[in-house]
Amino acid sequence: MEQRKDRTPEAIPSKLDPHSGLAAGIAVVQAHLATLPGAPGVYRMLGDRGEPLYVGKARNLRKRVANYASPAKLPIRLQRMIAATRSMEFVTTHTEVEALLLELNMIKRLKPRYNVLLRDDKSFPYVLIPGDHEFPQVIKHRGAQARKGRYFGPFASAGAVNRTIVTLQRAFLLRNCSDNVFASRTRPCLQYQIKRCSAPCAGKIGAPEYTALVEQAHDFLAGHSGQVQSRIALEMQQASDDLEFERAAVLRDRINALSHVRAHQDINVQGITDADVIALHQEAGQSCVQVFFFRDGRNYGNRAFFPSQSKAVESEEVLAAFVGQFYDRVTPPKLILLSEKPAEAALLAEALTVRAERRVRLEIPQRGGRRKLVDHARQNARDALARRMAESASHRRLLDSLAETLGLDAPPERIEVYDNSHIQGSNAVGGMIVAGPDGLMKNAYRKFNIRGPKDAEPGPGRGGDDYAMMREVLTRRFARALKEDPDRESETWPDLVIVDGGKGQLSVARGVFADLGIDDVALLGIAKGPDRNAGRETLHLLDRAPFSLSERDPVLYFLQRLRDEAHRFAIGTHRARRTKRIAASPLDEVPGIGGKRKKALLMHFGSAQAVAAAGLADLEAVEGISRAVARKIYGHFNEDQ
Repeated sequence: MEQRKDRTPEAIPSKLDPHSGLAAGIAVVQAHLATLPGAPGVYRMLGDRGEPLYVGKARNLRKRVANYASPAKLPIRLQRMIAATRSMEFVTTHTEVEALLLELNMIKRLKPRYNVLLRDDKSFPYVLIPGDHEFPQVIKHRGAQARKGRYFGPFASAGAVNRTIVTLQRAFLLRNCSDNVFASRTRPCLQYQIKRCSAPCAGKIGAPEYTALVEQAHDFLAGHSGQVQSRIALEMQQASDDLEFERAAVLRDRINALSHVRAHQDINVQGITDADVIALHQEAGQSCVQVFFFRDGRNYGNRAFFPSQSKAVESEEVLAAFVGQFYDRVTPPKLILLSEKPAEAALLAEALTVRAERRVRLEIPQRGGRRKLVDHARQNARDALARRMAESASHRRLLDSLAETLGLDAPPERIEVYDNSHIQGSNAVGGMIVAGPDGLMKNAYRKFNIRGPKDAEPGPGRGGDDYAMMREVLTRRFARALKEDPDRESETWPDLVIVDGGKGQLSVARGVFADLGIDDVALLGIAKGPDRNAGRETLHLLDRAPFSLSERDPVLYFLQRLRDEAHRFAIGTHRARRTKRIAASPLDEVPGIGGKRKKALLMHFGSAQAVAAAGLADLEAVEGISRAVARKIYGHFNEDQ
C-alpha cells in the first residue's frame, strides 16, 4: 500500500482563474492527473484547512479522479465539493476490495462532509456467558469480545438484552451477582428466595449441576429452545410422579419463562437462522434504513437509522454506503437480505466476506417468506421516517416560534445549553447539551471537569462558586472553538447559548463573550420560578427586561425540556465522577501495581491505609511482591523518607 500527499497545484496550465471557486477545485484535480497511477486505491479531497471533504475508492484512480475535472455533468452536491477542494491525498492498494475496506475505515474515522454517513455509532449489546469462571453469570456486554466465553447477539437495544437476561435467570436459575459479590457471599440472597437463582455461592448447587444449567442456557440461546423445553417438561413430569411438587412447580415456572421468550422471538421462515434484514425507504430528500437482527432462529429486535448527506443521492449508493459502514463495527452474518440491490453489490459482498473471514451472501428476495420479511422491514422504515419527518416539522415550528419570542434574526440551527452539578463544590462538573433542527444532538454533548482557579487548594472541594464554574466552562468551550475555527465556518458554532440561571449567570456569559470578542451569539438565561415551580420560569436576555411566558406556551415547554436535559446530563456526569472517586483506591496511583498485586496487598493488610503505613519488610512478605516492587510502594507513601 502506497500513500502520496499532494498539497498545492503549482504552475497549472489552465485558462481558469485558480481562485474562482469551482475553477480552483478543478485546477487541484488537474494538477494530480498527470502523475496518478491506473491502480486501485482511495482518494481524499481536502478543504483549505486540511479538513476532509470526501473519501472515495476507485478501481482505477486516474480515471475516477478525472471525472472531477469535468464537473458539468456531476450533481450540484459534488460541484460544491469540488469548489471547496484545495488539496488531495491518495493511497494505492493491491485490489479494489482492499480499497473499499480502506475507504469505509476512513469514512468512519474522518466523517467527511460530503460522504453518506451512518450517524449512529453506538455499539450493539450482546449476551455473554463467560467461560473463565466455574459458576458463570449471564451479563450484558458491549465492545470488543476479548473475554473468554459465548457471545449471543447482536441485540437491537439494551432493553431487549435486559429482558432476555431476566428470562434466562428465571428459566435456568443462573446467578446475576458480580464475581466480587459471589466470592464474598456465604448465605443465599433474596434472588434465591424468590426462585431466581440456584445460590451456588452458598453451596446450594454443585458445579456439575450448575454446569448443566449453563449448557441448557447455551442450547436455548443457540436456537434449540424446543429441545430444552421438552427436557424440562420431562423433568417436571418425573418430579410430579415422585410427589416432589415444589420442584415440579419450579420447573413449571421455568417452562413458562421459556415460552414467553419464544413467543416474542421465534420466527418461522424456512432456511433462515442467522440473517440481517435491511430495508431502505427514501422520501422528501431523507432516508431511513431499518435493520432486523435474526440469530439462531430468533428475532433479536430492530433499529432504524437515518444516514446523513443522503439527499440527492441514489438509493443504491445510500444502501451500499450504509451496509459498508454498518458492518465495519458489526460482524456480518452469513446472509443479508436487502430491499434492493446496492451499488457494486458483488464487490461489497466480497469485502464483507473478507471482513467476516467466511462467505457472506447478499440477497434481494422476490417472493416467499423472505420477501415478506423484507417488506415488513421496509414498512417499518417508511413508518419510522414518517414519524421523524412529523417530529422534525413540529420541531421546526418550535424553532420559528422561539426565534420570534426571543427576537432572533432567524431560527437557531444550533442551540447549546449549559448547566453545572456538584455537592458543596466536590466533584464539580459542567455539562453542555446541543439541539438542532432535528432535535437533540447527543453525539455533540460535552462534559467539563471543573478545575477551579490555579491557586486553589487541591482536592475534591474546588469549584464551589457557581459563577466561577460557569465562567470556566464557557471560557474553555469558546476559547478552544476560536482557536480551532477562527473564521467560524464550521457547524459547531451555536446561534443561541442558554445558561441555567438568572441575571448572574447571564452576566457571567456576557463577560466571557466580551473577553473573547464574541458578539454574534444570542444569550438566554432561564431562572427557576418561585419555589422552583415549573411553568413560572423567568427568561433573561441582554437587551430586554426579564419576562415570563404563559404556562401553556409551547416555547416554554421546549425551553423546559432543553433545561431539564442539560440538568439530567450534568447530574449524571457528576454522579459518575463521584462514584469513580469513591471506588478509587490510593493503591491505584502506585505505578506498576495492577489488579493482582493490589488484591494481594489488600488481602494481606486489610486496607489501603494499612498498606501505606506498612514497613518495607512487611511489604516484602506479601506473596507476589518482590523487593523492588516493595521499595516502589514504600517510596510512594514515604516520599519524605
